[in-house]
Amino acid sequence: MTVTTNSPRNFALIPAAGVGARMEAGSPKQYLPIAGKPMLRHALDAFLASPLIAHTYVVVSADDSVIDAVVPQQGVDHGVTVLRCGGATRMETILNALRALHASIGAADQVLVHDAARPGLTPALIEKLIREVGDHAAGGLLALPVVDTVKRAGPANASAQTVPRDGLWLAQTPQMFRYALLHRALSEAPDPLAITDDASAVEALGLAPKLIEGHPRNLKVTLPRDIHTAELYLANPGI
Repeated sequence: MTVTTNSPRNFALIPAAGVGARMEAGSPKQYLPIAGKPMLRHALDAFLASPLIAHTYVVVSADDSVIDAVVPQQGVDHGVTVLRCGGATRMETILNALRALHASIGAADQVLVHDAARPGLTPALIEKLIREVGDHAAGGLLALPVVDTVKRAGPANASAQTVPRDGLWLAQTPQMFRYALLHRALSEAPDPLAITDDASAVEALGLAPKLIEGHPRNLKVTLPRDIHTAELYLANPGI
């Protein structure tokens, strides 16, 4: 399908090819149950519930044997498509997906990349990101201003320095960029290991994505203790 529309659309992209080693679980962490369903499903359902998202793509490894049970209904009519082109790294997975979608997504369309391990995303946060980033040329991302005092550790984890927190933010996802910009940023990244999120690849081009204040409920589940915190937020949508 070749895109001919002149009106930019919003597409969601969820990379889910990782193994989540720090969770110390027997399966990839995106499939761990949280509040009654797989973690990935919470993130996916937030996009499916948003009228601002034209379509959602979930990117998994070629040998993923679980995804079809987690996302049993796929295709245009269901709002979600599974792409089996995941790579060895998050950046490779996203870039593989962008290349696979080059004929389906227009250069000016917006791509919202979201971590599968952030189950607390809501349609309201999606709307806020899209609305406040607007047509900013460098795109933008959800993030939280740092409010705690920041320490730099020295040997033996001794507090060696207090770091000024003014202007410091903690990056979240989704991170939203025009398709052409995101594809270029990831393709031209001089050091893939230095790309810790999509915004850092765009910053490497000399651009400055907008920081849009997110919400603590949109935490990333990285360690086993994070599951309980995520479930507290999911049980209380109004928080």
